[in-house]
Amino acid sequence: MSKFIIEGGQRLHGTITASGNKNAALKLLPACLLTDEPVILHNIPAIRDVENTILILSDLGAEVTPLGGGSWRVHAHDTPKTELDARLAGRTRASFVFAGPLLARAGRVCLPIPGGDVIGGRPLDTHVQALTALGATVNVNRRGVFEMEAPRLRGAGYLLLAEASVTATENTVMTAVLSPGETIIDNAACEPHVRDLCHFLNQMGANIEGIGSNRLQIQGVERLHGTEYRIGSDFMEVGSFIGAAAVTRGEVRIRDAQPRNLGMIRLVFERLGVRWRDDGEDILVPGEQELTIQEGLGGRIPEIKPMPWPGFPPDLMSIAVVVGSQASGSVLLHDWMYESRFFFVDHLTFMGARVVLCDPHRVLVQGPSRLYANPSGVPSPDIRAGMAMVLAALCARGTSTIHNIQQVDRGYEHIDDKLRALGAQITRVED
Repeated sequence: MSKFIIEGGQRLHGTITASGNKNAALKLLPACLLTDEPVILHNIPAIRDVENTILILSDLGAEVTPLGGGSWRVHAHDTPKTELDARLAGRTRASFVFAGPLLARAGRVCLPIPGGDVIGGRPLDTHVQALTALGATVNVNRRGVFEMEAPRLRGAGYLLLAEASVTATENTVMTAVLSPGETIIDNAACEPHVRDLCHFLNQMGANIEGIGSNRLQIQGVERLHGTEYRIGSDFMEVGSFIGAAAVTRGEVRIRDAQPRNLGMIRLVFERLGVRWRDDGEDILVPGEQELTIQEGLGGRIPEIKPMPWPGFPPDLMSIAVVVGSQASGSVLLHDWMYESRFFFVDHLTFMGARVVLCDPHRVLVQGPSRLYANPSGVPSPDIRAGMAMVLAALCARGTSTIHNIQQVDRGYEHIDDKLRALGAQITRVED
């Protein structure tokens, strides 16, 4: 187990480069199983969830070769194994997206219950609904293992997803591209990482139209071929560093931030008083911003809540709590998606934040609060809450200890190195 020791009160200053999109990498790597030809992927972030996904690929029989600089070569020349290792699958939520590629390539798959962050209920019903429509039979045995078989896949025709689930959309797309006939996915998710997956599959020979919209039209093809593809930047990481610059009153340039993916993030952060300017593909967060929460009409307390794309990403709600704690005014944050997202705020209150957990889905934040380090240490409950606690420690007085940082490492590439490059006093200590 590792921990961060952070001496707060340092203004961040300097330049960093955004890493590759975590959620794109975790889907494009399994998608390499859809062809027996080699695939080369660039801009893959060096994070724990990617390491685990690569271990799963190797365990299934694929040849996975590092090329350096975030590039990987994946070659599944033989038909892959169809049963995922329960230990590896239990480490990440994304393990369930192996269902689509394995059904399409091998006609069957055995999937243990996936792992991932404990932020609330994350049902798999929509996955089962969509895969069944494409011709799969799905059973759950007594050990909680999903046993799926699809000896003859077929296009689903018109398929309305019960929810705009990102992973269910991705599983459906990866299955449908090799299913004879047409599949029209309505209420599809359209996040940047979903678009990355669809563009990648089209480069492999798939026929997907409507990319970037909530309706995807897919004509199944007989086979896919190898290709070379570079995934986009991680807008969750970009949003986290914007928050870190804001709470430390620092000036930070983020290279390759891809501002086109930050529209709703900009609107929400502006409501918290945070502004930045675009410079081509970079963004510049100015220093010494006086954060003031914008009141609603009639002086009402504003409300921030996540929505499917292009709405505010749910994974940035934890970051928004910390930013709100350093801004003048009051704001209500309402995460209707996950009932355990805000349980980490107890640790913020111990540091001096004025945050009220109204119920499992809502917190009321009153700022600005002077934060003080918690030398006895605070945990990293999940990826985003762990990063939120890092932000709190960066702007707190004194020396903080953040435990269980393998959670942060699951989603952020070399986060301590990047923060040190910006002037943060952060040390990684192995227990």
